[in-house]
Amino acid sequence: MTVGLAMLAVGAVLAASVGLALGAAKTTLPALVAFLGLGMLLGSDGPGGIAFDDAAVAREVGVVSLVAILYEGGLSTSWRRLRSVALPATLLSTVGVAVTAGVTGCFAHLLFDLSWAEAFLLGSVVASTDAAAVFATLRRTRLRRGLARTLEAESGGNDPVAIALTLGLIAWVERPTYGVGDLVLLLVKQIGIGLAVGIAIGALAMWVFARIPQTIASFVPVASAATAALAFGVADAAHGSGFLSVYLVGLAVGSTPSRYRGQLVTFHEGIAYVAQVALFIVLGLLVFPSELPHVAWSGIGLAAALMFVARPVAVWASTPFVGFSARERALLGWAGLRGGVPIVLGTFVLSSHLGSADTIFNAVFFVVLVSVVLQGTTLEWLANRLGLVGAAAPSQPPLTVSRAGVLDLEEFRVSSEHAIAGAAVRELGLPREALVAVVVRDDDAIPPRGSTRIEAGDVLFVLVPHGKRAEVEDVFERWRRRV
Repeated sequence: MTVGLAMLAVGAVLAASVGLALGAAKTTLPALVAFLGLGMLLGSDGPGGIAFDDAAVAREVGVVSLVAILYEGGLSTSWRRLRSVALPATLLSTVGVAVTAGVTGCFAHLLFDLSWAEAFLLGSVVASTDAAAVFATLRRTRLRRGLARTLEAESGGNDPVAIALTLGLIAWVERPTYGVGDLVLLLVKQIGIGLAVGIAIGALAMWVFARIPQTIASFVPVASAATAALAFGVADAAHGSGFLSVYLVGLAVGSTPSRYRGQLVTFHEGIAYVAQVALFIVLGLLVFPSELPHVAWSGIGLAAALMFVARPVAVWASTPFVGFSARERALLGWAGLRGGVPIVLGTFVLSSHLGSADTIFNAVFFVVLVSVVLQGTTLEWLANRLGLVGAAAPSQPPLTVSRAGVLDLEEFRVSSEHAIAGAAVRELGLPREALVAVVVRDDDAIPPRGSTRIEAGDVLFVLVPHGKRAEVEDVFERWRRRV
């Protein structure tokens, strides 16, 4: 294939993905499923006829794509947003993953012709929630912020545990002498090194991005991409979890008061979108529909066991003392979306050439498909039924409004359950340097006075100096407290 034909093919696929995303936005079909379907149509069993069965290449594409997705997920949030849910998210990312893998492995042993070690390997592959699926779903839902942030932090933090379990269990199947001690050591090493590298590079990145001069502003996205690559590469070279490291560094950069944050979020959102397209299309190419029927019912049964038994049990087992109500635990149990991460881990199994590799990969495909379609489309409906929906839409990156780039325009949507509903502007408690620029009520823009009353449904636009963003975010947290 010539360079021109290759560019034509890439452009056509990307254009088709944009059309699919637009169509998915007008329906309840998740865009990730549409991308996966496009990959299957392009494959050797579809009209595209592209012969692709290289699990190693698919694994590398998946790893690079997940790095981009995780970094963007961390960058789009901040430590201040997640610190209040750090404990439950950590428990779900560790204890929850282990319990999910164990319970799912028991069902896999019953449903498939797998040994116990292979069954627990399958359980480990599907044990982690997926950052791409979770971030994409949360952007179009209105879950209460505490629950949404718990799911965000969990999806960014549980991949290292699932990867370590998967690698350890592959070694266990291949080498009978590999024991529980080796598995625990691998898990501790992956998380420990990933955590140390992420904290170190994150601290350095915060120092650098807070001081980048305006004269090289056009190179800031390049510096950010280099930071993400270094975060993953250094941790991986040290045999730690590069995924944990890159997510932590993304969090650090996203938490840094910088005039470039909005620019970086927009840039990396585009990169993450391309990464999702590449990830799911390549994985779709790797799936052969002709091989799926013989594992279809068992795969659907495993998906049902994971959604209705393993995930709820894991949530209740890992969050008994962290303050969640029964309704909130029920929603967290249903919100464990599977996506690209389990399929990428499935390529790890395919690359190992285990005898059961094809069965495990095809089972993972059904788990992901059922999870994204069923859970992704019903999450907000269930949240509504449980009374766990907030009025605020997912926040957008701040808009830089001054020529010097020293002020951000932050948006805050007021719901009836927020503490500031009914309060006067003078009672909002903003820092002296920040001010409410305008209040949007229905279709009217209201210039605020000190006596202006805030009503449920109002949208406040607040001018914030860069140096006060962290302080204003704390004020926003107080505003969101229930009355």
